[in-house]
Amino acid sequence: MKFGNIIFKTSSEDKIYFPEDGITKGDILNYYKLIAGLMIPQINGRPISMLRYPDGINGESFFQKNAPHFPKWIKKVRIKKEGGSVNHVVCNNAAALVYIANQGCLTPHIWLSKADQIYFPDRMIFDLDPSDEDFNKVRKTAIYFLDFLSRELSLNVFIMTTGSRGVHLVIPLYRKKNFDEVREFAQNTGKLMRQRYPELITTEIRKEKRGDKVFIDTARNAYAQTAVAPYAVRAKKGAPIAAPIERDEISDNKLNPQSFNIKNIFQRLEHKPDSWENINKKKNSLSKAEKLLESLLKNEK
Repeated sequence: MKFGNIIFKTSSEDKIYFPEDGITKGDILNYYKLIAGLMIPQINGRPISMLRYPDGINGESFFQKNAPHFPKWIKKVRIKKEGGSVNHVVCNNAAALVYIANQGCLTPHIWLSKADQIYFPDRMIFDLDPSDEDFNKVRKTAIYFLDFLSRELSLNVFIMTTGSRGVHLVIPLYRKKNFDEVREFAQNTGKLMRQRYPELITTEIRKEKRGDKVFIDTARNAYAQTAVAPYAVRAKKGAPIAAPIERDEISDNKLNPQSFNIKNIFQRLEHKPDSWENINKKKNSLSKAEKLLESLLKNEK
Protein backbone atom coordinates (compact mmCIF):
# COMPACT_ATOMS: atom_id res chain seq x y z
CA MET A 1 0.00 0.00 0.00
CA LYS A 2 1.30 3.45 -0.86
CA PHE A 3 0.95 6.72 1.06
CA GLY A 4 3.13 9.30 -0.64
CA ASN A 5 6.71 8.20 -0.12
CA ILE A 6 5.67 5.47 2.34
CA ILE A 7 5.12 2.03 0.86
CA PHE A 8 4.44 -1.21 2.75
CA LYS A 9 2.95 -4.60 2.01
CA THR A 10 -0.36 -5.66 3.44
CA SER A 11 -1.22 -9.28 4.14
CA SER A 12 -4.18 -11.67 4.07
CA GLU A 13 -6.63 -9.06 2.81
CA ASP A 14 -9.14 -11.78 1.92
CA LYS A 15 -9.24 -13.12 5.49
CA ILE A 16 -12.78 -12.93 6.87
CA TYR A 17 -12.89 -10.70 9.94
CA PHE A 18 -16.68 -10.54 10.40
CA PRO A 19 -18.07 -13.98 9.47
CA GLU A 20 -21.77 -13.07 9.59
CA ASP A 21 -21.26 -10.08 7.30
CA GLY A 22 -18.51 -11.33 5.01
CA ILE A 23 -16.37 -8.31 5.92
CA THR A 24 -12.71 -8.98 5.24
CA LYS A 25 -9.47 -7.65 6.60
CA GLY A 26 -9.08 -5.81 3.30
CA ASP A 27 -12.41 -4.05 3.92
CA ILE A 28 -11.12 -2.88 7.30
CA LEU A 29 -7.86 -1.61 5.82
CA ASN A 30 -9.78 0.26 3.15
CA TYR A 31 -12.11 1.76 5.76
CA TYR A 32 -9.22 3.09 7.83
CA LYS A 33 -7.56 4.48 4.70
CA LEU A 34 -10.74 6.35 3.77
CA ILE A 35 -11.60 7.60 7.29
CA ALA A 36 -8.04 8.63 8.19
CA GLY A 37 -8.60 12.26 7.20
CA LEU A 38 -11.19 12.60 9.97
CA MET A 39 -9.68 10.18 12.46
CA ILE A 40 -6.06 11.36 12.54
CA PRO A 41 -6.87 14.83 13.97
CA GLN A 42 -8.59 13.05 16.88
CA ILE A 43 -5.72 10.66 17.67
CA ASN A 44 -2.69 12.66 16.53
CA GLY A 45 0.01 12.81 19.22
CA ARG A 46 -1.70 10.32 21.53
CA PRO A 47 -0.21 7.03 22.74
CA ILE A 48 -2.26 4.13 21.44
CA SER A 49 -3.18 0.75 22.89
CA MET A 50 -3.89 -1.67 20.08
CA LEU A 51 -6.87 -3.99 20.55
CA ARG A 52 -5.91 -6.74 18.14
CA TYR A 53 -8.05 -9.41 16.46
CA PRO A 54 -5.54 -11.13 14.15
CA ASP A 55 -8.03 -13.89 13.24
CA GLY A 56 -11.18 -11.80 13.11
CA ILE A 57 -13.80 -11.02 15.72
CA ASN A 58 -14.46 -14.66 16.59
CA GLY A 59 -10.80 -15.36 17.24
CA GLU A 60 -8.48 -14.48 20.10
CA SER A 61 -8.25 -10.81 20.99
CA PHE A 62 -5.78 -8.94 23.17
CA PHE A 63 -4.53 -5.46 24.01
CA GLN A 64 -1.01 -4.67 22.94
CA LYS A 65 0.59 -1.54 24.33
CA ASN A 66 4.24 -2.08 23.53
CA ALA A 67 5.11 -1.46 19.89
CA PRO A 68 7.09 -4.34 18.35
CA HIS A 69 9.57 -3.94 15.52
CA PHE A 70 7.54 -1.44 13.55
CA PRO A 71 9.13 0.61 10.74
CA LYS A 72 11.13 3.70 11.70
CA TRP A 73 8.64 5.97 9.93
CA ILE A 74 6.00 5.11 12.55
CA LYS A 75 6.31 7.40 15.54
CA LYS A 76 6.70 5.80 18.95
CA VAL A 77 6.90 7.26 22.42
CA ARG A 78 8.46 5.64 25.47
CA ILE A 79 6.36 6.17 28.59
CA LYS A 80 7.47 5.31 32.08
CA LYS A 81 5.51 2.80 34.12
CA GLU A 82 6.09 1.07 37.43
CA GLY A 83 9.14 -1.11 37.01
CA GLY A 84 10.02 0.01 33.51
CA SER A 85 8.53 1.65 30.45
CA VAL A 86 6.28 0.99 27.46
CA ASN A 87 7.01 1.96 23.87
CA HIS A 88 3.63 3.11 22.50
CA VAL A 89 2.67 3.68 18.89
CA VAL A 90 1.53 7.20 17.97
CA CYS A 91 -0.54 7.39 14.77
CA ASN A 92 0.12 10.77 13.22
CA ASN A 93 -0.75 9.90 9.64
CA ALA A 94 -2.92 7.63 7.53
CA ALA A 95 -0.05 5.26 6.75
CA ALA A 96 0.52 4.48 10.43
CA LEU A 97 -3.21 3.95 11.03
CA VAL A 98 -3.51 1.48 8.16
CA TYR A 99 -0.24 -0.20 9.13
CA ILE A 100 -1.44 -1.06 12.64
CA ALA A 101 -4.76 -2.23 11.18
CA ASN A 102 -2.74 -4.57 8.98
CA GLN A 103 -1.20 -5.94 12.18
CA GLY A 104 -4.69 -6.93 13.33
CA CYS A 105 -5.47 -3.80 15.34
CA LEU A 106 -9.19 -3.57 14.74
CA THR A 107 -9.89 -1.03 17.48
CA PRO A 108 -7.32 1.59 18.49
CA HIS A 109 -7.74 2.96 22.00
CA ILE A 110 -6.21 6.33 22.82
CA TRP A 111 -4.89 8.14 25.87
CA LEU A 112 -6.70 11.28 27.02
CA SER A 113 -3.39 13.13 27.00
CA LYS A 114 -0.80 13.71 24.32
CA ALA A 115 2.77 12.46 24.46
CA ASP A 116 4.29 15.95 24.78
CA GLN A 117 2.41 16.62 28.05
CA ILE A 118 1.58 13.13 29.16
CA TYR A 119 0.41 13.98 32.70
CA PHE A 120 -2.03 16.70 31.60
CA PRO A 121 -5.10 15.46 29.71
CA ASP A 122 -6.74 17.53 27.00
CA ARG A 123 -9.91 15.43 27.06
CA MET A 124 -12.30 14.43 29.84
CA ILE A 125 -14.75 11.60 29.27
CA PHE A 126 -18.04 10.57 30.83
CA ASP A 127 -18.82 7.03 29.71
CA LEU A 128 -22.58 6.40 29.97
CA ASP A 129 -22.88 2.64 30.25
CA PRO A 130 -26.32 0.96 30.40
CA SER A 131 -26.99 -1.89 32.81
CA ASP A 132 -29.64 -3.36 30.50
CA GLU A 133 -30.63 -3.11 26.84
CA ASP A 134 -32.77 0.00 27.23
CA PHE A 135 -30.85 2.64 25.29
CA ASN A 136 -33.57 5.20 25.94
CA LYS A 137 -32.18 5.48 29.48
CA VAL A 138 -28.77 6.31 28.06
CA ARG A 139 -30.24 8.95 25.76
CA LYS A 140 -32.15 10.50 28.65
CA THR A 141 -29.05 10.47 30.86
CA ALA A 142 -26.99 12.06 28.08
CA ILE A 143 -29.54 14.85 27.68
CA TYR A 144 -29.49 15.58 31.43
CA PHE A 145 -25.68 15.61 31.43
CA LEU A 146 -25.47 17.83 28.35
CA ASP A 147 -27.86 20.35 29.85
CA PHE A 148 -26.00 20.40 33.15
CA LEU A 149 -22.49 20.60 31.71
CA SER A 150 -23.29 23.23 29.10
CA ARG A 151 -25.88 25.39 30.89
CA GLU A 152 -24.81 25.21 34.52
CA LEU A 153 -21.06 24.76 34.13
CA SER A 154 -20.63 26.56 30.77
CA LEU A 155 -18.60 23.72 29.23
CA ASN A 156 -18.36 22.73 25.58
CA VAL A 157 -19.36 19.07 25.26
CA PHE A 158 -19.04 16.66 22.33
CA ILE A 159 -20.94 13.39 21.88
CA MET A 160 -20.02 10.00 20.45
CA THR A 161 -21.90 6.74 20.16
CA THR A 162 -19.37 4.07 21.10
CA GLY A 163 -20.28 1.39 18.56
CA SER A 164 -20.77 -0.94 21.52
CA ARG A 165 -23.38 -0.25 24.25
CA GLY A 166 -23.25 3.33 25.39
CA VAL A 167 -22.31 6.94 24.74
CA HIS A 168 -19.24 9.01 25.47
CA LEU A 169 -19.54 12.67 26.43
CA VAL A 170 -16.18 14.32 25.76
CA ILE A 171 -15.02 17.69 27.07
CA PRO A 172 -11.90 19.16 25.40
CA LEU A 173 -9.57 20.79 27.92
CA TYR A 174 -6.72 23.22 28.14
CA ARG A 175 -3.82 21.26 29.54
CA LYS A 176 -3.70 22.96 32.93
CA LYS A 177 -5.02 20.22 35.24
CA ASN A 178 -3.39 16.85 35.87
CA PHE A 179 -5.19 13.53 35.70
CA ASP A 180 -6.01 13.44 39.41
CA GLU A 181 -7.65 16.86 39.25
CA VAL A 182 -9.63 16.04 36.12
CA ARG A 183 -10.79 12.69 37.49
CA GLU A 184 -11.91 14.32 40.75
CA PHE A 185 -13.97 16.84 38.79
CA ALA A 186 -15.56 14.04 36.75
CA GLN A 187 -16.31 12.01 39.88
CA ASN A 188 -17.92 14.99 41.61
CA THR A 189 -20.03 15.68 38.54
CA GLY A 190 -21.18 12.06 38.50
CA LYS A 191 -21.99 12.30 42.20
CA LEU A 192 -24.15 15.40 41.69
CA MET A 193 -26.01 13.89 38.75
CA ARG A 194 -26.67 10.73 40.76
CA GLN A 195 -28.13 12.89 43.56
CA ARG A 196 -30.39 14.66 41.08
CA TYR A 197 -31.55 11.54 39.22
CA PRO A 198 -31.25 8.64 41.67
CA GLU A 199 -33.77 6.46 39.84
CA LEU A 200 -31.85 6.71 36.57
CA ILE A 201 -28.15 7.14 37.35
CA THR A 202 -25.61 5.18 39.38
CA THR A 203 -21.92 5.52 40.12
CA GLU A 204 -21.76 2.08 41.75
CA ILE A 205 -18.59 0.27 40.70
CA ARG A 206 -19.94 -3.23 41.35
CA LYS A 207 -22.22 -4.38 38.52
CA GLU A 208 -24.49 -6.40 40.76
CA LYS A 209 -25.40 -3.22 42.67
CA ARG A 210 -26.30 -1.10 39.64
CA GLY A 211 -29.71 -2.61 39.02
CA ASP A 212 -31.12 -1.30 35.74
CA LYS A 213 -29.58 2.17 36.04
CA VAL A 214 -27.10 3.90 33.75
CA PHE A 215 -23.58 3.66 35.12
CA ILE A 216 -21.49 6.84 34.92
CA ASP A 217 -17.94 5.62 34.38
CA THR A 218 -15.35 8.30 35.15
CA ALA A 219 -12.42 5.92 35.72
CA ARG A 220 -11.08 6.54 32.22
CA ASN A 221 -9.99 9.98 33.41
CA ALA A 222 -6.90 8.54 35.03
CA TYR A 223 -3.27 8.34 34.00
CA ALA A 224 -2.56 5.53 31.49
CA GLN A 225 -6.26 4.75 30.97
CA THR A 226 -7.59 4.73 27.43
CA ALA A 227 -10.86 5.15 25.52
CA VAL A 228 -12.00 3.92 22.14
CA ALA A 229 -10.84 6.27 19.40
CA PRO A 230 -13.40 8.24 17.39
CA TYR A 231 -14.28 6.37 14.18
CA ALA A 232 -12.66 3.15 15.45
CA VAL A 233 -14.24 -0.17 14.39
CA ARG A 234 -15.81 -2.38 17.06
CA ALA A 235 -15.73 -6.18 17.09
CA LYS A 236 -19.46 -6.64 16.70
CA LYS A 237 -21.82 -7.81 13.97
CA GLY A 238 -22.06 -5.31 11.15
CA ALA A 239 -18.71 -3.65 11.98
CA PRO A 240 -20.16 -0.68 13.90
CA ILE A 241 -17.92 2.26 14.68
CA ALA A 242 -17.50 4.83 17.44
CA ALA A 243 -19.26 7.75 15.75
CA PRO A 244 -19.21 11.45 16.67
CA ILE A 245 -22.75 12.84 16.48
CA GLU A 246 -24.50 16.19 16.81
CA ARG A 247 -26.09 17.21 20.09
CA ASP A 248 -29.65 17.18 18.72
CA GLU A 249 -29.25 13.61 17.46
CA ILE A 250 -29.17 12.19 20.98
CA SER A 251 -32.91 12.97 21.22
CA ASP A 252 -33.69 10.76 18.20
CA ASN A 253 -35.37 7.57 19.46
CA LYS A 254 -34.07 5.75 16.39
CA LEU A 255 -30.47 6.28 17.50
CA ASN A 256 -28.58 3.41 19.09
CA PRO A 257 -24.90 2.97 19.95
CA GLN A 258 -24.35 0.87 16.82
CA SER A 259 -26.26 3.08 14.39
CA PHE A 260 -23.15 3.79 12.32
CA ASN A 261 -20.79 1.30 10.70
CA ILE A 262 -17.93 1.13 8.20
CA LYS A 263 -20.38 1.36 5.29
CA ASN A 264 -23.07 3.86 6.20
CA ILE A 265 -20.73 6.37 7.89
CA PHE A 266 -19.63 7.67 4.50
CA GLN A 267 -23.22 8.17 3.41
CA ARG A 268 -23.76 10.17 6.59
CA LEU A 269 -20.67 12.30 6.00
CA GLU A 270 -21.93 13.23 2.54
CA HIS A 271 -24.87 14.99 4.20
CA LYS A 272 -23.46 15.96 7.60
CA PRO A 273 -20.01 17.39 8.26
CA ASP A 274 -17.73 15.81 10.85
CA SER A 275 -19.38 16.58 14.19
CA TRP A 276 -16.00 16.89 15.94
CA GLU A 277 -14.27 18.99 13.31
CA ASN A 278 -13.88 21.93 15.69
CA ILE A 279 -13.35 20.06 18.96
CA ASN A 280 -9.77 21.27 19.34
CA LYS A 281 -10.96 24.87 18.95
CA LYS A 282 -13.52 24.50 21.76
CA LYS A 283 -11.23 23.77 24.70
CA ASN A 284 -12.43 24.44 28.22
CA SER A 285 -10.84 25.70 31.39
CA LEU A 286 -11.97 23.73 34.42
CA SER A 287 -11.11 26.39 37.00
CA LYS A 288 -14.40 28.27 36.80
CA ALA A 289 -16.40 25.08 36.37
CA GLU A 290 -14.78 23.61 39.50
CA LYS A 291 -16.00 26.54 41.62
CA LEU A 292 -19.52 26.30 40.18
CA LEU A 293 -19.61 22.56 40.78
CA GLU A 294 -18.34 22.91 44.34
CA SER A 295 -21.06 25.44 45.11
CA LEU A 296 -23.76 23.22 43.63
CA LEU A 297 -22.58 20.21 45.62
CA LYS A 298 -22.77 22.20 48.85
CA ASN A 299 -26.22 23.57 48.10
CA GLU A 300 -27.71 20.24 47.07
CA LYS A 301 -26.56 18.11 49.98
